Amino acid sequence: MAKSGQARVPSKQQQAQLFDAIKSKRHPEKNTAIMQISFKLGLRAQEIALLQVKEIASLDNYTKSTDRSFVLHEVMSLPAAYTKGADAMKRSKSTYKRQSVSFKIEAFDAMISQVEALAKAGAEINPEDFYPPVKKHKGKSRDLPMVDDELRKALANYLQIRLEKDSHLKPTAPLFLTQKGGPYSPNTLQEHMALMLRSWAGIEKASSHSGRRALITNIIHKQKKSLKIAQKIAGHVNPSTTIIYEEPPEEVVEDALANI
Repeated sequence: MAKSGQARVPSKQQQAQLFDAIKSKRHPEKNTAIMQISFKLGLRAQEIALLQVKEIASLDNYTKSTDRSFVLHEVMSLPAAYTKGADAMKRSKSTYKRQSVSFKIEAFDAMISQVEALAKAGAEINPEDFYPPVKKHKGKSRDLPMVDDELRKALANYLQIRLEKDSHLKPTAPLFLTQKGGPYSPNTLQEHMALMLRSWAGIEKASSHSGRRALITNIIHKQKKSLKIAQKIAGHVNPSTTIIYEEPPEEVVEDALANI
């Protein structure tokens, strides 16, 4: 069962409800494409927000005499920078505030010795000078084959609409735009995806991470693929993060309780 705070893993029926609900709302092509990427490629909301047109397709050159066309890529190559957060494209700035610090025993002993020496010398002591360096998590690039038919159809439908509205569309343009016409921030897209899942489809405790969790859970539990494959698709730097998905999905637990 999902740990407290983890996103709900929607069942196949709930996923169908979601895409049916999207059809009845505004901008169905865009929202379908967003959620197909989430459920079929397992991208994080921040990664989806940072996608550019060039990540999914090649555009032909613009000419006034003909309509522009495109060719969807067979593989999405997701840059490592996208996994670091919104500041990868300077759309927003993230801040880090320490809540705790930890030391190895040897480093702690050495730090105490330094403090003692400074105290004896009457020097001013600033605790922050002794904090260990922050470990920065580097992003991990990954190539994701876009082989699912529903995913490719959704992307093609959406991109066609983008080209009809903007014949000068550039490959480096943000793939998804808000109603105001600007790129999504990761936080705004997280909220929008949660709205679709919870309010439109009525899936309790779902979040922007639900599609990603559903995909990885399916790979491990239903397809019985190796942890290494799941880790590669998820883009986890540490396999211990992927191991979390080895827990039985909620629907399996529900089935067990229903058949006592």
